Amino acid sequence: MAEINTGTEDLLGTLEGGVLTLTLNRPGARNAMSGAMTAGLAETLAWAELAAEVKCIVLTGAGKGFCAGGDIKGMASRNDGQGVEDSIDAAIHRQRANQRATSGKLFAMPKPTLAALPGPAAGAGLALALACDMRIMASTAIMTTAFARVGFSGDYGRTYFITQLIGAAKARELYFLSDRVSADEALRLGLTNWVCAPDALQTRTREIAERLAAGPTIAYRYMKENLNRAMTGQIDDCLDLEATHHVHCGQTADHKEAARAFVEKREPVFSGR
Repeated sequence: MAEINTGTEDLLGTLEGGVLTLTLNRPGARNAMSGAMTAGLAETLAWAELAAEVKCIVLTGAGKGFCAGGDIKGMASRNDGQGVEDSIDAAIHRQRANQRATSGKLFAMPKPTLAALPGPAAGAGLALALACDMRIMASTAIMTTAFARVGFSGDYGRTYFITQLIGAAKARELYFLSDRVSADEALRLGLTNWVCAPDALQTRTREIAERLAAGPTIAYRYMKENLNRAMTGQIDDCLDLEATHHVHCGQTADHKEAARAFVEKREPVFSGR
């Protein structure tokens, strides 16, 4: 296992067997997002997108939580005039850049992303989880939009992600009322893919991540683009994109290896070519 320098103790990184695990590391603050954490996540994801040795990304939280979202105590300090003042235009630009580099990157990068939730995911923390391709939750974990409780409208793309996953009416309910969603309810709604016992979360997450890391990386790249485009694209655009990607994948070494493995009745060994 190799340690990855994220530039901050607020975000831990390890790389093993093609799986990059990023751990939000402020357990005393329920892993609320600090400026250093956000910057470290943005820089590390930018590197991971292009790093050939990274096949899959797991995002999780230290201790008993996933991420509480923004640091409300820090916000209160700024509102009291104790923090650095910024113009509204500069604040909006910085927020847009941070969102695109974190939740936007998790959603768009051409590699599988998996969020593992040992505990609560709230506010922007929930957005980071929903930006990933798939989610696995400990049975004791919960999700909550939380924004109505702190007078915010919501950020980091969760408006988009949650509406796509569960539909507009339910998304409005979860936004306006900010109720807690249990792991079992999240599974029923389609907000998570798996629920497991808390002491099994790490092992089960690793099993899924290793399967993804061993998969056909070129095909995954185009699968993800197809699926993302399908969320907003017209049917003809999706059909044309699928055709282009499907034919391209048919020329790869991975596809040819998989075809041979099928005939030989064995598991394929993918090389990412």
